[in-house]
Amino acid sequence: MSLFLVEYTYDPAKNAERDALRPDHRAWLGDLLERDIVVTSGPFADGLGALIIVDTADADTAALLFTHDPFAKADLVANTRITEWVPVLGQLA
Repeated sequence: MSLFLVEYTYDPAKNAERDALRPDHRAWLGDLLERDIVVTSGPFADGLGALIIVDTADADTAALLFTHDPFAKADLVANTRITEWVPVLGQLA
């Protein structure tokens, strides 16, 4: 298992556009969850971004995957950061 943290940063000026596409975004994530690619996901409490933990072969695969997110397709993600993560304690270790 190779886990990657996909961190989105949002532009607050595009909140209304994201709200309109949120059902499509969540349906896309739900499909990945059913396929055991998404481990968990959710927005930051301040509304300025989100964190999605995914299980993919490598960072390039994760990056390619997230080009298909409806938010990304509509240019609603200001920045995407992908970092490999190696949990050593807890439920994901």
